[in-house]
Amino acid sequence: MGLSAGGGGKKSATAVPYINVTPLIDVLLVLLIIFMVITPLKPTRFKALVPEEPDPNMDMTNVKPNPLTLVVSVDNSLGIKLNTDSAGSVNDPAPLATRLSSIFAERRNNRAYKPGYENRLDLTEAERIEKTVFVKAPRSLPYGDVVKVIDAIKGAGANPVGLQIDDLAQ
Repeated sequence: MGLSAGGGGKKSATAVPYINVTPLIDVLLVLLIIFMVITPLKPTRFKALVPEEPDPNMDMTNVKPNPLTLVVSVDNSLGIKLNTDSAGSVNDPAPLATRLSSIFAERRNNRAYKPGYENRLDLTEAERIEKTVFVKAPRSLPYGDVVKVIDAIKGAGANPVGLQIDDLAQ
């Protein structure tokens, strides 16, 4: 009762499934085009800038620290200090963000530019203002706590944010 493949043979013909791959290739090509368009739009928020080696001939005893330097320190008790002033805690970084925003606004009003950027007219004034902030935290502090502080700093408008590798007292 099977279908026969020809004149009187005993082999029964079965239907052989052939998958039509044309629609699958079309979907693959559309996905490829979508990913090719999206790839250049990926955000690059965290650039790693590696400092250059200092000149060994330079006399480091007479070098004065930049008065515009901002250092945010996090201690083991989750307290935050901006330079030497208390600025909240890791669980409430709002005072830090408020203080940094006011410092950046004051610098914009006083035209406190980054060293060497005073005459760079190809950049906007906001790009020439010194907004560099360094973060110091002990190695024993959980990474998530440091990220909360960095988010508050970035939210205040700081750019770039540097991490200092100096060991703090444990």
